[in-house]
Amino acid sequence: MIRAAELIQRKRDGHELAGPELVELILAYARGEVPDYQIAAFLMAVYFQGLSSAETFALTDAMVRSGETIDLGSALGRRVVDKHSTGGVGDKTTLAVGPIVAACGVPFGKMSGRGLGHTGGTLDKLEAIPGFRVELSTDEFVAQVREIGVAIVGQTADLVPADKALYGLRDVTATVDNVSLIAASIMSKKIAAGADAIVLDVKVGDGAFMKALADAQVLAETMIALGRRAGREVVAVLTDMDQPLGQAVGNALEVREALATVRGDGPADFTELVLASCAHLLALSDLEITEDEGRERAEAAVADGSALAAYERWIRAQGGDPDPDALPKAPFIREVFAPRGGYVGRLAALPVGVAAVHLGGGRRAKDDAIDPSVGVVCLKKRGDAVEDGEPLAEIHARDETSAETAAAEVLAAYELGDDPPRSRSIVLDTLG
Repeated sequence: MIRAAELIQRKRDGHELAGPELVELILAYARGEVPDYQIAAFLMAVYFQGLSSAETFALTDAMVRSGETIDLGSALGRRVVDKHSTGGVGDKTTLAVGPIVAACGVPFGKMSGRGLGHTGGTLDKLEAIPGFRVELSTDEFVAQVREIGVAIVGQTADLVPADKALYGLRDVTATVDNVSLIAASIMSKKIAAGADAIVLDVKVGDGAFMKALADAQVLAETMIALGRRAGREVVAVLTDMDQPLGQAVGNALEVREALATVRGDGPADFTELVLASCAHLLALSDLEITEDEGRERAEAAVADGSALAAYERWIRAQGGDPDPDALPKAPFIREVFAPRGGYVGRLAALPVGVAAVHLGGGRRAKDDAIDPSVGVVCLKKRGDAVEDGEPLAEIHARDETSAETAAAEVLAAYELGDDPPRSRSIVLDTLG
């Protein structure tokens, strides 16, 4: 019988746990032999005391071993690529990257998660599409990547079930933003899902779990090491999350923006990140091309409409309606007006993300329902000129009361000045 209380106490007191006993604790939790409240205490101990590199690998290994694994490369006879974001405000990158990469002839198979705190989850965005199925069996997942070229699914009951349980528990116990827990959670899914090459988008700034570039670099290096120990090729791109990514924050709104980007009409910052991610993924694939050639192919797929065709095939294959007019729309839209003229010196990501949660677009408790129609559209971003009384943002809400509250939160996220701020790239650093 696992002595969970003893392990919790030792970790609480700062001792390192042996790999086998940490593995057994997590596997016992996955079997239902250790209750939520003890694992919640363990997570809090880890949050304060941290995990060594050996413990982090043991945790990752335990989550992989808690269920089945997929060898996509062997199943398809191809090198399969995947990407993951550590989570940010308005981050809908996967929804655009997947079909573009598939249109370039490279299989894209990905397991995604739901929202954590103020960050939106890819599955929540996809479920805003009427009829879209995020739960596919392993056989269906593999078959769709083979036949359609792209599949994005939730974690099945058979794949990393320990992580699925821990993921929801971390969200409601304030233990999300810990490097080891984030790294193990992400890489266990990547390893179990069977992609050969992985691009990690590690967010940095106000709206990210990692607020400082140095902390993000530590997280990226931790994930790269975990991936390499499992025989995967991993590249980490550190990207700016001091302001929301793109303009749309909210599930249906973000799907519309991702689709616009696949058509070639997306916001500049979001388009740049999508194309950079595609370039890395295509360079890591079996096409044997450089990053520059990968970017050229991604741009061509958008320009000639093949990326749009791949998007529509993918959405239909998982039961969804790819028509943007089918997406839900909020019944109430309120504009947020500039109190003065000048330039947007700052647009803080976190309060915009929190406003979207308060509107009903995210979860405050583990089992909260999400309203896919609500959210925020940031019409003006950092560096944009603005006139007195000009709209800065739109609030998409269920009612006037929630719209008024969100409008105040979003207005407070803007800082206006007389001079434009210095411009900076969306990509801050690349590791691996």
